[in-house]
Formats: sequence, C-alpha cells, structure tokens
Amino acid sequence: MNISLKNKNALLCGSTAGIGKATAEIMAKLGANITLVARNEDKLKNTLASLSQDDNQEHDYIVADFSNPEELREKINHKVENKTYHILLNNTGGPKGGAIYEAGTDEFDKAFQMHVICNQILAQAVVPGMKKANYGRIINIISTSVKQPIDGLGVSNTIRGAVASWSKTMANELGQFGITVNNVLPGFTATGRLDSIITNKAKKNQKSENETAEMMKSLVPAKRFGQPKEVAQAVVFLSSELAGYINGINLPVDGGRTKAL
Repeated sequence: MNISLKNKNALLCGSTAGIGKATAEIMAKLGANITLVARNEDKLKNTLASLSQDDNQEHDYIVADFSNPEELREKINHKVENKTYHILLNNTGGPKGGAIYEAGTDEFDKAFQMHVICNQILAQAVVPGMKKANYGRIINIISTSVKQPIDGLGVSNTIRGAVASWSKTMANELGQFGITVNNVLPGFTATGRLDSIITNKAKKNQKSENETAEMMKSLVPAKRFGQPKEVAQAVVFLSSELAGYINGINLPVDGGRTKAL
C-alpha cells in the first residue's frame, strides 16, 4: 500500500517537537501542505525549514497559545477564509501530574480550555471545508488513560477522557460527510513529556531517573519506550484515504502496555 497525501492540507497542532513534529515531517514527505501550530515562533520557523517540499508544497505556520482560546479562534478563522484543511491534528501538552484530590479547580478549568475548548474551536473552523471536499480526517493525540487511568495524572486522566467522548460524539455526527474522527493513544513515548514524568516519579520514589525509566520500560511488553515517529505513522495512516472506513476509535500505540482490550 502506498500512502499519498498530495494535494491535502494539514493543520497540525503542537508540531514543533515530539509526535507533532514527527507527523509534520512524514506528512510533508508524502506530499501534504503543512500548517504548523504552536506558541514559539522560533521553533515554528526551525520546523518549517525542515519540511520536505519535493512536491512543490507550500508550508506555513500559525503562532497560537492554547491558553488563549479566543486568540486561537481569531487566527484559525482568518486562515480558513482562504484555505480548506483536509486533516486536523489536535495535539496539546498534557496537564501537570499529581493526585486528583490535590488538584485545584483552576487546573481543571485550564486543562479543559486547552484541550476540549480549543479542539472544538479548531473543528468548527475546518469542518465546513471538509464537508465541501467530502474528505476530512480529525485525529486527536490523547492518552492510554482513556482505557486505563494512570496513577499520578489525575487531571490529565479526567480531561483526556472528556476529549475521547467529544471525539466519539463528533465521529457519529460527521461520518456521513466523509469525515472521520479518531484518537491515537500514545504509551510511554520518548518525548519531553515523558522526561518530565520520569523526573517526577524518580523524586517521589527516591530513585534515580535511570532506575525509574528502566522500571517503566519493564511494564511494556516491548521492553522499550516508543519513538515519536512510531506514533506519527499511525496518525498518518488514519489521515489517509486508506483509513476512510475507520471512524470513532481509540488506537493505542503503546507497545502493548495497556491491559484493557
């Protein structure tokens, strides 16, 4: 099977590092026109310069901070006035760790805005164009916690679950228009987010970071951490024409760690 994204426009959030950046690089190699979305303009420029243009694509970026949903709304609505997006990747860094009973209500408010509300803003902006094109792929990077809550990530478990339900509902509504909505659930993936989790676990358990990392790897049948490109490849497949009849699913990419079916 050959995957081609030629003549497809992709709006990719959190795309200057980790899974988002890996997705942008692969999609560009497959012919897509990429719009990067992140808050750091220097990192956006660096990532933009790394993207393939072998098919004479046009890549650009949007500087946006997801802690400011109204700013995001203004910028994306301006963008879609002249551009139809066929692919949307919702990908935002997770809330900080901690026990759920210790979390302040403001932590839930902030996380809900950054994940659910911003996802909604982006979907409302791009779906009209997807309907006209009779082609749309919305993929959300969330977490295996929607199948099996992760200890020490109380707010994240809650908000990721909300995104999963939002996504499934959206999938049911939009499937008739040739639009699919799916979730990719990364396991332990070698990103800055994982580094932060390892550091916090090591401090809490009074272990070294190396010991903590090895303990975490032991929980994975594959006995290693995943690479961002391995998660990105799943995103790319779900974005392609080949995945047109896959809709409303949660796809773990976790080396088999999640015990739930």
